Amino acid sequence: MRNVYRVEQIRAAEAALMGDLPHGALMQRAASALATSCACILGRVYGARVVLLVGAGNNGGDALFAGARLAERGARVTALLLSPPRAHAEGLLALDRAGGRCCPARADLVTRADLVVDGILGIGGRGGLRPEAAELAQAATHLPTVAVDLPSGVDADTGSAEDEAVRADLTVTFGALKPGLVVGRGAELAGEVRLVDIGLELAAAELRVLEAPDVQALLPRPESSDDKYTRGVVGVVAGSTQYSGAGVLCTGAALHGGAGMVRYLGLAPDEIRSRYPEVVVHPDTELSQVRVQSYVVGPGLGTGDAARALVEDVLRTDLPVIVDADGVTLVAEAPELVRDRNAPTVLTPHDREFARLTGALPGADRVGAALQAARRLQATVLLKGNATVVADPDGSAFANPTGTPWLGTAGSGDVLSGFIGSLLAGGLHPTLAAAAGAYVHGVAGQRAAADGPPSAPDVQAALRAAVRDVAVGD
Repeated sequence: MRNVYRVEQIRAAEAALMGDLPHGALMQRAASALATSCACILGRVYGARVVLLVGAGNNGGDALFAGARLAERGARVTALLLSPPRAHAEGLLALDRAGGRCCPARADLVTRADLVVDGILGIGGRGGLRPEAAELAQAATHLPTVAVDLPSGVDADTGSAEDEAVRADLTVTFGALKPGLVVGRGAELAGEVRLVDIGLELAAAELRVLEAPDVQALLPRPESSDDKYTRGVVGVVAGSTQYSGAGVLCTGAALHGGAGMVRYLGLAPDEIRSRYPEVVVHPDTELSQVRVQSYVVGPGLGTGDAARALVEDVLRTDLPVIVDADGVTLVAEAPELVRDRNAPTVLTPHDREFARLTGALPGADRVGAALQAARRLQATVLLKGNATVVADPDGSAFANPTGTPWLGTAGSGDVLSGFIGSLLAGGLHPTLAAAAGAYVHGVAGQRAAADGPPSAPDVQAALRAAVRDVAVGD
């Protein structure tokens, strides 16, 4: 599990560490790691053309010192200075002594590079790139690019970015992960992220990222004494005459989450009977007469009176519930159904459903918005997006590192909710169930997209292999 820290926390830790170190020692640690990463991408350093995009801050200094190290190994290093009077003086001297050169910022010099090092802005950068920097970023678009700490143009605390920002193949970040590397557009622009330990001491993190071993430890595994009931039973309340596919997808995904049994209580019983003989179908059955350990409610139910009654009945139980799709829309009309519950609830909105729940779109700070909604609703909130955020009402959150934009397809969310419902039935804490479910769902999406644009059934079909991949550590 990796911790993620906001700029204020990192600044404080850096200041404390620099007070105990000789002048410049921290920057030299960063520059050494940066130069090593650049050399790995280049393969052959001698004779390689390296262009440094150098701004006025410490990131520019890191780039200059790293460039000096590469120049000492025979690279032809050119630093393009966006603010010459404010460029890091010691870094400029080091580059000059190593045989590098400095030039005014010109986009045509970028296009000749074998490698571009982005040191334009640091973690304090706000408001996007100025025109001159944006022109350099555009020139570097199709060239191998290493970002120093964070791609320039990305907000370190939120991951938001204007249209013009550096797109990196590799981001070498120092001391700790920043939210801008794991959420929002920044997660896409950062490319591969390599974290370098420079000795920062940091307190507990608000935001974390699950890794494969964490999810592996969370996925339910039956013991020799288990049976279908002790492994957990999930009740699926999804699908209708008009939207029977949502019930099919949700139920099918629930079968792969580790629960011992799936019971179906939605509005499309015939479709479920024909597709899944192992599922127990309960048409027109009172919830009080059915034994389950969790419920999934909402996908494809519609928003009419029958659907509303089902959602209300499920939320009046004392069992963990995941509410998705139409269920979220109905909860938005009566949030007290969730807020006043004594049992755990997971809500899984996309941005427009989030706006129905809260009155506003998530905005630039998706982590902050999800956490605020989770506190207000006293529920776990899984905010879908290119980097899904899972927020707990206790003030902690997870950013999901897996997935693909191809998961933005009709029915994909139904697969996710069914899988999470099964994890809830297996006894996982609701926020961990949501975070682990999003992780596996993302792996399934990546697998399904390997052969071309996937449909939701493709993602569902890939779930079993995704669970295997995570369980065996592939």
